[in-house]
Amino acid sequence: MANNGNESPAKKGSKELSMEARLGIAFALMTAVLFITPYFVKTPPPAAKKAAPVETKAAPVAPAPPVAAAASTPPQGQVAAGAQDDNIVVETDLYTVRFSNRGAVVRSWVLKKYKDLKGQPLELVNETAGPVLGYPFQMVPKGSFAEPGPNRVLYRAAKSADGLGVTFDYADVGLFAKKSFQFEKDRYRVTVSSEAREKGTPAPHTLGWRGGFGDFSVINTLATQHTIHYSNTENTLVVNEVSAAKNGTLIEQGSYRFAGIEDTYFTAVALPAQAQSLEVSTWSDRLHFAAENKEMPHIGVAVGGEAVNRLNFFVGPKDPEILKSVDPRLEQVVDYGWFEILAKPLFAALHYVDKHYTHNWGWSIVAVTVIINVLLLPLKISNLKSMKKMAALQPQIKLIQKKYEHLSMRDPKRQEQQAETMDLYKKHGVNPVGGCLPMLLQLPFFFAFYKVLTVAIELRGAPWLWVADLSQPETLAIRVLPLATVATQFVMQKMTPNTTMDPQQQRIMMLMPLMFVFVFYGVASGLVLYWLTSNVVGIAQQWFFNRTMYAPQPAAASAPARKSGKK
Repeated sequence: MANNGNESPAKKGSKELSMEARLGIAFALMTAVLFITPYFVKTPPPAAKKAAPVETKAAPVAPAPPVAAAASTPPQGQVAAGAQDDNIVVETDLYTVRFSNRGAVVRSWVLKKYKDLKGQPLELVNETAGPVLGYPFQMVPKGSFAEPGPNRVLYRAAKSADGLGVTFDYADVGLFAKKSFQFEKDRYRVTVSSEAREKGTPAPHTLGWRGGFGDFSVINTLATQHTIHYSNTENTLVVNEVSAAKNGTLIEQGSYRFAGIEDTYFTAVALPAQAQSLEVSTWSDRLHFAAENKEMPHIGVAVGGEAVNRLNFFVGPKDPEILKSVDPRLEQVVDYGWFEILAKPLFAALHYVDKHYTHNWGWSIVAVTVIINVLLLPLKISNLKSMKKMAALQPQIKLIQKKYEHLSMRDPKRQEQQAETMDLYKKHGVNPVGGCLPMLLQLPFFFAFYKVLTVAIELRGAPWLWVADLSQPETLAIRVLPLATVATQFVMQKMTPNTTMDPQQQRIMMLMPLMFVFVFYGVASGLVLYWLTSNVVGIAQQWFFNRTMYAPQPAAASAPARKSGKK
């Protein structure tokens, strides 16, 4: 089998921007418009910084020697324990797992209770990777195996009496190899053991899963796949992206509570049966990726490290309740990031509303969004009063601008203009950036909703009206929710009191809603539904404010005296 662990990943070609990139770019642009344009300050955006690698102790090492791919027939002279290449299927309430006795590997691992975007039971194994890289649970030697090696020979297979287990064994004059898999009927757990000896000498090895993992039908799937391990000594979850192995296989070893591979919603991790050192390898393998019709780096993992490995594996959904039932620390694979303090209560609120009232996650998003906007109403009222005061001050602000309009933008006296303007705001109790407050109030909840939709498996595949999956963009040729969001954003912008008399600035502000096309057209429908609902509630509130709250009387538009003392 070809081993590309020491090759560089495929060169990056054109591909759709990730959700994080869209949000970052769009909100950077909006921040520039809101905070910089009114004061004519031109500053370049900060350079993007690449996060430092988490792992500091382990260093990339040379990749393990290649493990040969499955051959159609055993080499001449081989003494095979099995007579033919058979498929062995194990069925549980949750899995359909298909084994091959050639190499004693997994050819297919299907989760019965989860569907892919095509509506089929979810297949976790990348079917195109096996013939090139080998199949899941292949033995990866810490040194090298003599040919033909344990991944090419035909094992003798025997299923357990309850049908939930299968044992593979092989023996000839030079090689002894054995694997067993024991499943639980109604839990996402399987106990795996492996043993290898060559000429009577123990042969340390790991068990590999290469070519990626998880749901390959979703957008940007390769970017969401990582290897992970939880360090007992540091009590932290270490996450490695595929780029960690771009210069060669990354091998890490230590006391790990669990270790394995993940995508957004699913994970396969080994949990040592007892406190022991565990070796974890991360690969970057170049494979053809059908979604983009080109070669791209696929992540791979291997765990173990002993001549005899006995490991409990969790292979299933990243559902907090299910994870905690296996191991309390395993819940940490559900990563809410920096917004955990807000995202977890938000998810709890959505779950409560869905379970007790709406019985639909889309309507739960609508209901919780309305509640959030009602709770923020006092702040919005205070902000609106400040904006109305600022609108009333525009004649005086215009006079200040006229007073300095003959000066160039680089003239030091321009600072006096800013000082006079800020003194005027201070005198009348006006917040000059108050107009940004409604958007700034929404942003924490926006990112919290984003994290919930990114990691909460309960929202995966959740429908709402015409939307098939709230965790994915709409599948319609013309996406309704993003366009409706832009339209309501224009309405809100038009209804909000103008805080500037500068026609140029007013035109720039009216163009801001167009940025939301860029932000929302390719993101999760549930996220767009949150912002759209906020806009609709905001329009209703603004209509009420405009009819019930009166603007303060405009201040007299008299020119302020020049500080220079000239008449």
